[in-house]
Amino acid sequence: MEILRVENLTKIYGKDTTKVIALDNVSFSVEKGEFVAIVGASGSGKSTLLHLIGGVDRPTSGKVYIDGKDIFDFNDDKLAIFRRRQVGLIYQFYNLIPILNVEENITLPLALDNRKVDKQVLDEMLSLLGLQNRKTHLPNELSGGQQQRTSIGRALITNPTIILADEPTGNLDSKSSDEIVALLKKSNRELKQTIIMITHNMEIAKCADRIIKIEDGKIA
Repeated sequence: MEILRVENLTKIYGKDTTKVIALDNVSFSVEKGEFVAIVGASGSGKSTLLHLIGGVDRPTSGKVYIDGKDIFDFNDDKLAIFRRRQVGLIYQFYNLIPILNVEENITLPLALDNRKVDKQVLDEMLSLLGLQNRKTHLPNELSGGQQQRTSIGRALITNPTIILADEPTGNLDSKSSDEIVALLKKSNRELKQTIIMITHNMEIAKCADRIIKIEDGKIA
């Protein structure tokens, strides 16, 4: 079952002499439960592509369908709600709230949406993440790997339609990187979570079901 379809996606910044084509007529689809890696050199357009898929930015032209919905048909308010409920975002630099502990950071999307926390689901999530003994710790009391696991929990807690991971291991040592990739694979396998991961590391990309390579804003 197709969960994501990208059609002729183009993003242009500037005009005339400052015109930059960051993304050039990109099309592909992703099946539900698939783990896809998008690879490319710095400046290839892969992060722009991820931000467009997540509705963080709007394209110059083209369409993004998530679960059959054209996300750019939504106005900004509705798009923000859709993104909060249906898209889980994992960033390279964690983006945790420093005054919130692990449990509070993970459940933040639910709080923003005025949704109750299911204690059993939260306990299972903390177990999956290996953070049961860290749930009352603040981000500055955690290792880099633990902070990234917390951000993954935050992305997973709403049971989103799709997870978008932007260089999730880019700020970690090799041991922590391996742990994060293993965790993403586990959530893909056990939770049937659809994952699209951007990375410049081909060894990490090989853990995915499929690799899409971006060069100069196009699929190579």
